[in-house]
Amino acid sequence: MKTLELRGGTKMPALGLGTWKSEPEEVYSAVRAALELGYRHIDCAAIYQNEEDVGRALNDAFTAGDAKREEVWVTSKLWNDSHAPEQVRPALETSLRKLGLDYLDLYLIHWPVALRHGVALPTGPEDFIPLSEVPLESTWAFMLEVSGQGLAKSVGVSNFSEGMIERVSEATGRAPEANQVELHPYLQQDALVAACKRLGVVVTAYSPLGSPDSAAMMGRRDEVPLLANPTISSIAEAHGATTGQVLIAWAIARGTSVIPKSVNPARIAENFAAADLTLSAGDMAAIAALDQHRRMVDGSFWFLGETYSPETLWDD
Repeated sequence: MKTLELRGGTKMPALGLGTWKSEPEEVYSAVRAALELGYRHIDCAAIYQNEEDVGRALNDAFTAGDAKREEVWVTSKLWNDSHAPEQVRPALETSLRKLGLDYLDLYLIHWPVALRHGVALPTGPEDFIPLSEVPLESTWAFMLEVSGQGLAKSVGVSNFSEGMIERVSEATGRAPEANQVELHPYLQQDALVAACKRLGVVVTAYSPLGSPDSAAMMGRRDEVPLLANPTISSIAEAHGATTGQVLIAWAIARGTSVIPKSVNPARIAENFAAADLTLSAGDMAAIAALDQHRRMVDGSFWFLGETYSPETLWDD
């Protein structure tokens, strides 16, 4: 399996299993199946509300000899209600306890959005805290502190723009080691990917298949789902692959890591096999032409008042 080396020297497997939208009773079996197949990268988050089941699967897999702890890259994320400096370490320790681990391989600030402590998802403007009160720079400084304490080997961010990465880097003298963002052929974010490379920030692609199962949740209508795109379908047919495998192979070929989510054992195996698919320069050029700058996870759930907006969140 190809790996991506972070600035601190740790190596992240390029292909991992995502666990967003995986129900607790399903994610246990998904993680066990993935580790048995050879996955060595599991992506988690506190807000997914399934870390205890992921942890049970990890520890059962370690006990069964499917993998060793030091072989498996585990990522989790700081939720928006714990951005205050005094809340960062307790939030990380809670994730570690639920996962049954002594350390994380990577811990990320999940969103550049601050919520009142104890608020999982906002229902109105009163649930938000302006970043002027809890600056990203201060949250990032304490992420670096918990990393120095050995609780997370590497620390990074998620859903951060180039400007946000530069701000926290300048304030602390240390750039994030990783940035996890939505990436797929309809949202290629070439400028952000290039900026991260220039800054030494490894990029992980989430929703790499176009997040078809979030359409109803997001109130979105996908007229031509990415998995049914004619260009992707043609490339898949030429390689004797599935469209999902083409999308995963494209993400790896760009030099990013990628974390497709599935709880279906056959699909988990199919996704893993995508790591062996090599796309041609012509394939990559054809896919590059599909960019629509279209976000499937557009952050509109944060725009309940004047505190956050598309302009402030995405720097668009």
